[in-house]
Order: sequence, then C-alpha cells, then structure tokens
Amino acid sequence: MGLEFALDALYETGWTSSICDTIEHHVDGRSYPSIASISQVFVEHGYELSLKHIQLFDCCRAEWRDSAGQACGAVVGQSAAEAAVFALAQLRRQLEPAKA
Repeated sequence: MGLEFALDALYETGWTSSICDTIEHHVDGRSYPSIASISQVFVEHGYELSLKHIQLFDCCRAEWRDSAGQACGAVVGQSAAEAAVFALAQLRRQLEPAKA
C-alpha cells in the first residue's frame, strides 16, 4: 500500500496541515500529522488508538477502541506512520455523517 496511499486517503477527507500542531513531511512534499497528533485526535473523539507491529507479516496494525474497550476499527500498513495516517483517514470518514 505505502504511505502515499494513506496520504491520498487522508487528503480526500479534507485534512489540511493547519488542523494539527505537529506535522511530518513525506518525500513528495505533502505534510501529515505525527503519530502523537493522530493519537490526540482519536482521544478528542473518545477513542484510544493503539499501534502494534505484527512480526509474522512485517506490518503495523492500528486499532481504535471506544471508552468501553469496544473495537471500532482497524487498518494495517507497512509502517506505524502509514497505519496511523490511514486510521485517521478512516476515522474522519466515520465521523463525516455525524457532521451533517
């Protein structure tokens, strides 16, 4: 998949770098939130984000749970940054109907 795919998904949600405090920069010049900033966004919406390296598949799994510990979503990526960025894109999509 790659960080590029996760960035595309995030930018499709309308995310801009002005939304968060701490940003990173991809080699293509696009900015994206740091893992700490992404975790904070999840907390602000009542979720806890966890990142776990899955050694068997050499990937990273991002999972978010609500305050009751109920799993609400999960994604995988080649790196922790990719999984976290893609998780944020998915969260933003999940929250979109609530904004209407």
